[in-house]
Amino acid sequence: MDRPKSDIGGSTKNSIIMAFYKKQFHKETGVYYPQAVTVGNPVETKEVAERLAQISTVSKSDVAAVLGDLAGVLADFMKQGKSVRLDGLGTFRLTLDTTGVKEEKDFDFNKQVKAVRVQFTPQREGNTKRGETITRGLVSTGIEWLPFSAEAATTDDGTDDTQQPGEGGEDPLG
Repeated sequence: MDRPKSDIGGSTKNSIIMAFYKKQFHKETGVYYPQAVTVGNPVETKEVAERLAQISTVSKSDVAAVLGDLAGVLADFMKQGKSVRLDGLGTFRLTLDTTGVKEEKDFDFNKQVKAVRVQFTPQREGNTKRGETITRGLVSTGIEWLPFSAEAATTDDGTDDTQQPGEGGEDPLG
């Protein structure tokens, strides 16, 4: 069986990368699309800190401390109207979810803003010349996409371990 591979994105260092997809039917257009499926619980800060400590000269506790302060530092800069670019990761900036008014005299910022959100744009890599391939740093090349099956998402206790966007106790939009 041929498995789809993605050649989109940055590189990985000698890793086997597998991700899951499922067929999703779009009722409005009447066509099927592949949709990425997230399996398991989100990787927590502790595990990210452990991995970063393994590949660097920094201790796990130091990495965890920096990661713990990152959100507050980003928020402080964005409150100043700045975007924040982290090399190898991408750019964060504030956006507004708003409603419009027809007449300028009816403009009222406080009434029209429904939510303040953080937009993240992964870093671009590759040539930026017209017609050249540009990739995003967080999207690894050579991902082996496997069809999603319930067995892949079942924990040892037999419960479903998949998550859809927005699940996991946090709002992905802020």
